[in-house]
Amino acid sequence: MKVNKNNTGKELELTVELSWEELKPYLEEAAQKISKDVKVEGFRPGHVPYDILKKQIGEMEILQEAGNAAVNKTASQVLKDNAKDPSSDDAEVSEKLIGQPQVKITKVAVDNPMEYKITIALMPEIKLSKYKELGIDQKEIETKDEEIEKVVTDLVNMRAKEKIVDREIKDGDKALVDIDMFLDKVPVEGGQGKGTAVMVGGDYIIPGFDKELIGAKKGDVREFKLPYPKEHFQKNLAGKIVEFKVKINEIYERELPEVGDEFAKTLGAKNMEEVKKQIRDNVEKEKQQKSEQKVVLEIFETILKSTTFSHIPESMTHSEAHNMIHELKRNVEQQGGKFEDYLTHIKKSPEEMEKELMPEAEKRVKTSLMLSEIVKLEKIKVEEEELKQAIAKQLMTYKDNPEMQQKADTPEFRNYVQYNLINQKVIDKLKEWNISK
Repeated sequence: MKVNKNNTGKELELTVELSWEELKPYLEEAAQKISKDVKVEGFRPGHVPYDILKKQIGEMEILQEAGNAAVNKTASQVLKDNAKDPSSDDAEVSEKLIGQPQVKITKVAVDNPMEYKITIALMPEIKLSKYKELGIDQKEIETKDEEIEKVVTDLVNMRAKEKIVDREIKDGDKALVDIDMFLDKVPVEGGQGKGTAVMVGGDYIIPGFDKELIGAKKGDVREFKLPYPKEHFQKNLAGKIVEFKVKINEIYERELPEVGDEFAKTLGAKNMEEVKKQIRDNVEKEKQQKSEQKVVLEIFETILKSTTFSHIPESMTHSEAHNMIHELKRNVEQQGGKFEDYLTHIKKSPEEMEKELMPEAEKRVKTSLMLSEIVKLEKIKVEEEELKQAIAKQLMTYKDNPEMQQKADTPEFRNYVQYNLINQKVIDKLKEWNISK
């Protein structure tokens, strides 16, 4: 087996050549594997002779399968044996390797050597300037009584008793409606809703929408216009006059429970004072988390502005963009939607979506590389006992899920937990060094 190395400074490229003799054992292995799925009269699956199988499916298919088998068996060892700096006989660059290697078969033909290429990104040279004593301010959180009362109101509404009524809509009712939205009499894309629940007395979609339904009966159609707020997240509607056509399908009268200690008991508390204390604690905890996330992002932004990179590995940026698309897909599906419908709605292909996400993906990669450099400079480590405890804690969350427990008992999961622990340690240090006291 011959290996040719090329260190471009950005990537390590290994071109691997196996002679025909070295490839032959993989040909037999490939033929046996393929023959399990190929029906040949007179032979049992997995026992079709090579020459007969070759005539049945063609030798090229066997060669491709053999090439894949050869790559699977040899690539890891090739990478391990050749992760050295070509400019030096013994200088290891294995610590500079980053991301997942890309492997591609470049040549395979009968009676000829097989060739494949391994490409893996190299850690860029990172120059950090100041990353301590940045004097970042973290604002004091404030929770107003009105916020607590709003949560109480939401809890009361969630426990309302409902019954269908045959009368006009009143304030406090719930209406099930079909909605059609228009701009200059042209239907708004995605502006149709069937069986949508509207709480009369709450600002649904935009302020004033629910009030337009008061007085309507089942079967009525109300048509009206309302302005969308200028700061609305839907840019195509923000600040515009939108026409609505709303059909009333059903009207529900809602009986709200009386707010008092009896209501508190239905929530598992002794009294309303305890309920409000729990709500305040939860609201303040959530606000504190958001405040900390905001200040950490500000620290990252400040350090990144003065950090330089010799290069950013393209493979890492593409990989991060793919991860972001998967995150978005998962969020859409968790809300009951289909990702394909979402892409149709925003008029983008997966490729266009990836291109749009590339700047943010590159920023994420830069942040990750920056944190890795700080970890190295500050010699931040995770002790073995810390790692064991973190893994054990994680496994406890999977105690009723044997499949996840099995996945957790792997080197990959161990590395994942270790990576998260180190990241949290460096973030804690950055907050300690940079938040004004």
